[in-house]
Amino acid sequence: MTPALVVRPLERADHAAWRRLWTDYLVFYEASVSEEVYASTWERLFDPGPFEPKGFLALVEGEPAGLVHYIFHRSCWSVEGNCYLQDLFTEKQARGGGVGAALIEAVRKAAAGRGVADVYWMTHETNATARKLYDRVARRTGFIEYDLR
Repeated sequence: MTPALVVRPLERADHAAWRRLWTDYLVFYEASVSEEVYASTWERLFDPGPFEPKGFLALVEGEPAGLVHYIFHRSCWSVEGNCYLQDLFTEKQARGGGVGAALIEAVRKAAAGRGVADVYWMTHETNATARKLYDRVARRTGFIEYDLR
């Protein structure tokens, strides 16, 4: 029997689960953020502004098992703009169970609800587990990222 999987928007009561999952995501990528960033990100997730980050939580049998953040932004290539899927994380024991695909689909539906057709994201080239999913649900664009840090 397949465990019950529910994906829903983040709620204020999810703070502890959100923080645990996002911390696990950051640790996976050997990154960290300050307490100020944790606090400001949490508040921004609930800001009604059209370009503030939003998030979904995946629950398996009622327990938090995955998280996604996404951001709408303007684009010079379309009137509607784009949607950047920024952070996607599934707990190790839930991987392969449809959690990641369900979170991506929730973001796709949220974007479609705003008339936004372009949902995109990045992953590290070494993230083979996630890339198996991404290769199945999306097309690889061939673009290479650069940044100026």
